[in-house]
Amino acid sequence: MAMTIKVYEVDRYGGTRVMREEAEVAPLAEVEQSSRFPVCQCPRCLTEAPS
Repeated sequence: MAMTIKVYEVDRYGGTRVMREEAEVAPLAEVEQSSRFPVCQCPRCLTEAPS
């Protein structure tokens, strides 16, 4: 399954500027650990059993 990505920046007035044109990219089979959100440490998540 192919995905596309286009990188642009938005200024404070809402104007956009393309930083990289749209390109096809292959998704990762396994997300790198550095790209994942950390496990939630709030009391609610720590006490609930995973589903």
